[in-house]
Amino acid sequence: MATREELIEKTRGWFTGRLPEDLFEGAPEVTVDREEITVVGRISEPAYADGASDAEKAAAVEGRIKEFRERTREARMAVARDAEHKFGRKVSWGVRCGEDGRLFTHLSVPVMTRLKQPQRALLDTLVDGGVARSRSDALAWCVRLVEKNAGEWIGELRDAMRKVEEVREAGPDREAEH
Repeated sequence: MATREELIEKTRGWFTGRLPEDLFEGAPEVTVDREEITVVGRISEPAYADGASDAEKAAAVEGRIKEFRERTREARMAVARDAEHKFGRKVSWGVRCGEDGRLFTHLSVPVMTRLKQPQRALLDTLVDGGVARSRSDALAWCVRLVEKNAGEWIGELRDAMRKVEEVREAGPDREAEH
């Protein structure tokens, strides 16, 4: 059985080989979880007039992203159909243009959780305070906050989990299974 890291590497490699060569500048970022594969590639920035304002540059980038999305829709959907069949996951697309990034499509997957009254009260406070529209939205807000403020720690935890997976795969019982 392939490790999570091997699955990600194979998926990234498949997309790198399968995507039309001129679709993105360089290899895309490919992110994989249980439900979704997200492919984000870099596209060229538009040429700006000398002295272009920030608003003009933002509008040009917005136009470039929209043009790319419309022009490449058919090719991206053909790749997505193949990938969804091969990997059993939905494919989402996005681009980076200059400093700007956009996701065209992505899944919003429900996650079941059990919370005790103090945690529910916290979510209700966020809803009552107008920070979130619902408990679900409040919980998503909390997750984004943890991601933002504990990103380095989360990265270290993921690295440690990869190491555990490598050690498990190299364990003494692995030879007997092959």
